[in-house]
Amino acid sequence: MSSVETVSALERRLNASIPQQAIVGQVAARLKNIGRTAKIAGFRPGKIPNKVLEQYYGAQAHQEALGEALQRSFEEAAQTNNLKVAGYPEFDIKTADLKAESIEYSATFEVYPEVVLGDMTGESIERTTYELSDADVENTVATLRKQRSVFVVADRAAQTEDKVVVDFTGKLDGVIFQGGEAKDYPVQLGVGRMLPEFEAAIIGMKVGETKSFNMTFPADYHGKDVAGKEVTFTIALNKVEAPQLPELDAEFAKSVGIADGDVSKLTAEIRLNLQRELDRRLKVRNKDVAMDALLKVTQFDVPKSLVDWESQSLMQQTVRDMEQRGMKSGGMKLPLELFKEQATKRVKLGLILAEVVQKHDLQAKPEQVKALIKDYAQSFDEPEQVIRWYASDVKRMQEVENLALEENVVAWVMSQAKVTNKAAVFSELMGNA
Repeated sequence: MSSVETVSALERRLNASIPQQAIVGQVAARLKNIGRTAKIAGFRPGKIPNKVLEQYYGAQAHQEALGEALQRSFEEAAQTNNLKVAGYPEFDIKTADLKAESIEYSATFEVYPEVVLGDMTGESIERTTYELSDADVENTVATLRKQRSVFVVADRAAQTEDKVVVDFTGKLDGVIFQGGEAKDYPVQLGVGRMLPEFEAAIIGMKVGETKSFNMTFPADYHGKDVAGKEVTFTIALNKVEAPQLPELDAEFAKSVGIADGDVSKLTAEIRLNLQRELDRRLKVRNKDVAMDALLKVTQFDVPKSLVDWESQSLMQQTVRDMEQRGMKSGGMKLPLELFKEQATKRVKLGLILAEVVQKHDLQAKPEQVKALIKDYAQSFDEPEQVIRWYASDVKRMQEVENLALEENVVAWVMSQAKVTNKAAVFSELMGNA
């Protein structure tokens, strides 16, 4: 017999007992298995008497058998009482004599909450949209050309984006400070390598000119001697090189991967890649909005054990990411509290999604999964290999199924809520992954 107490909203305590007879047979089987390989002085393996095995390994065998019996008893009781257990139970053996005819125990654990979906029809959602324009494609082509520009000597005043070579001397209270002097120092204007005031002084100068000016270093400047202080710089301009863009021709097209040099193919490929990336980013942004709406209208307690697991997983992933970036973790463990908020949100969303999918039959369809893989594969040189790579692994296929499922949930949320469209700004949308 067993009984269940309600400790808190999600915490339960199961009280039950295990007959000793359920353990005895398991102990004997474990001792027999141990005896096949055990090494005890004076006996050959496999020939050790049961009494000797009991003396050496009896406590271990009984502890292991009791542990299995507890787990088995708990699972049977949970099933009998229709308990949806979240996480692992914490056992407390009440009987002092573990050889007693019956061993009483309690198991404290959490159960999954009842998820009652909130009403989405009253929620207002702003869906981000964007229509790719010819200007976007042209600007991207221009950026590619700019990235492949070469610098040529220019007989004019220095401008933003030029490469210049300067001599400079910086003085604090009439004395050259550390790092304040250089000869033939290269600077590309407009990329932010130098302080804005320093670059601004160079713009408009011509080769052979010298200029003196005062400027104040930022208070948080890394050079503590001059941080927050006014200094005097003298600059001599030695060389000016202007960027020269490559022609938009066959040679340029080949340099960026178009084998036959067809410029129209280059433009078409850029358009396709931009559209694919835009679609991806719009999906991410609108998914976040939809999920936040679900979280807002659906309130329930979350099992602490699941949040702890998720926090641990997030912490381990963060450490792995740090190591991949070249940082030495040295077995570092970050405080789990740092990940609690994110973990709670992820656990809660997981439970909500499961309920939405089941209640509204939003499971991923095979054709959806195939379409997602096919679309993703198009960004590679050999799409068929990518498709086969996914098909060869159940786990990878499951990941894509989860993406399709999320898309179905987002579509459902959008169909229920009051949705207004808001066009994004191209640069802002593409500036965030």
